[in-house]
Amino acid sequence: MVTLVVATSADPASIGPASSLLAMPGWHPGPSLQDAASYTNKEVRLIKLDKRLVVENHLDKRWEEATGETVDDVVFLSKHVASSNRPALTIHPIGTPHLREVEALTAGGKPGWAAPPNPRIGPWFRLLKNIANSHNLVPEFEVTLEATHHGPEINSPTMFVEIGSTEEYWKRQDAAQAIALLVWEGLGLGERIAVGNWSRKDGVWVGHMLPGYSLLMEDPREAKSLTNSAVVGGTWRETIRVAFETTKLAFPGGEVLAHLDHKIFKGWQRNAIIRFFTEQNIKIGKPSDFCPC
Repeated sequence: MVTLVVATSADPASIGPASSLLAMPGWHPGPSLQDAASYTNKEVRLIKLDKRLVVENHLDKRWEEATGETVDDVVFLSKHVASSNRPALTIHPIGTPHLREVEALTAGGKPGWAAPPNPRIGPWFRLLKNIANSHNLVPEFEVTLEATHHGPEINSPTMFVEIGSTEEYWKRQDAAQAIALLVWEGLGLGERIAVGNWSRKDGVWVGHMLPGYSLLMEDPREAKSLTNSAVVGGTWRETIRVAFETTKLAFPGGEVLAHLDHKIFKGWQRNAIIRFFTEQNIKIGKPSDFCPC
């Protein structure tokens, strides 16, 4: 079982951390993947591509077919773009479960799809905060989790690790080194044990995170007397269902809880979502359920 770390020369926030990571000891040339170079270090395989990452579909399957190695999980190194232009270090799962069949795939993926979230997301987020603090990147850089969005389409547990939010920061060497150290320590390439291996451990882990805009809901006329979530149209039910089912796949044997941010929904939306959770036997967690201590 191997972990794929994927970078692209088309993205300075991707190739920078990859170069810093390859400067660390233990790497050896690996097999090529459709003319893309790869490098090996223990059970980690780093692939250097030349296209946008969101269009590189089924890398896990392509690697398995080319090498015979089974892919356990995938980590993409990428840039983060935000209208605020604020410097940031981010981690997020991927998927486009809210898209309809007729909608354009401007950022990869496919309608109604989500990859299983990489179980490392929660533990790596905590590790990234520690690294950013120890390297004096905070408070200049915000360290944050992002919601599920974009492709590429893939079946293995996956996450994106990103530097944001403008070209000035995408090229920052100190940010690149912090991301490289996150991967190095997180995958146990140094002297420490790998961080975030799911094996029915206790604690708080992180699955899919759905922004309000991805829960597309059509306001029913009878909203004030809503007693059945089925009267609320839109793709929101499918989005929740896909996110829940793929999160269960990522954490076999674990208890999957939903956290609902009441502030971002109107009353009729919140009522419909809660009723749907009940219909689907999805448990809503209490604040204390998400305390990591």
